[in-house]
Amino acid sequence: MIDTKYYSLLKVVETGSYTKAAKALSLSQPAVSQHIRLLEKELCIRIFERTRNQSRLTKEGKIVVKYVRRMVALQDLLERDLKNEKEKITSLTIGITHTAESNVIVEALAAYVSMNDGMNLKIVTDSTDQLYRMLKNYELDFALIEDRISDPSLNHILLDTDCLVLAVSPQHKLASRSTITINDLKKEKLILRLPNSNTRNLFASSLERQNLSIDDFNVILEIDNIATIKDLIRRDFGVSVLAKSACMDELKKKKIYTLSIENLSMIREVNLVYTKDFEHPELLQDIAKKYNEMRKEMA
Repeated sequence: MIDTKYYSLLKVVETGSYTKAAKALSLSQPAVSQHIRLLEKELCIRIFERTRNQSRLTKEGKIVVKYVRRMVALQDLLERDLKNEKEKITSLTIGITHTAESNVIVEALAAYVSMNDGMNLKIVTDSTDQLYRMLKNYELDFALIEDRISDPSLNHILLDTDCLVLAVSPQHKLASRSTITINDLKKEKLILRLPNSNTRNLFASSLERQNLSIDDFNVILEIDNIATIKDLIRRDFGVSVLAKSACMDELKKKKIYTLSIENLSMIREVNLVYTKDFEHPELLQDIAKKYNEMRKEMA
């Protein structure tokens, strides 16, 4: 039902290349180029600004891509829901952040699925900004967002509150302490999340309220993978500012110790977020209940 030209457009955006898009779609490069030219002709716009080395989306092109993604996602939802109805199952796609990968929420989702026959969940991991975009484009049914929700087009259920802490190895000299001063933190080797993460942004904004910046600290590594960061902490290569929820398993097993940082308030909400036309809000309440049961067991 979706025009093949739209798939060509999305693949060019995804790969950044007409040639790579053609290969991925098993088409010739001239065929992909023709698809884009036809779209531009139909819409009376330029989708790409073409240079010798690359093609960049124009402002109009970005609008087209936004709606094409939504159209394709709705087509996929239609096919999925028709299949679900035929097979009497429920399939949902959930978005979580990299922090949530280490959270008990994933175990809660697995436990919920195991207890409910005919339920299938697909989990997608991405940044908070991308999760918001995917929600609005109907690429996700709901998402776990570590942030206060202010968008009136979205509904949410408060799942929990979380805070950022300093994570250190059991061998570290700070492991026996419960707090650390900002001045003492400046002396440590920091391993941080990348700048596009909510964890990094919350840490940065908390520092700004103290007239400080991340540049005032000794950042030796920047990594997006939380599991890698925790492994480096355990091996005492440095310390990190992480969500406490992402360290619960290591805390329980005493593989990592955490400290609060004086004068930095780094508390945030954890919400289950969904669009207003989501058809299974009671399912989210059940997942939240299972999450809270498991969190209490781990406390």
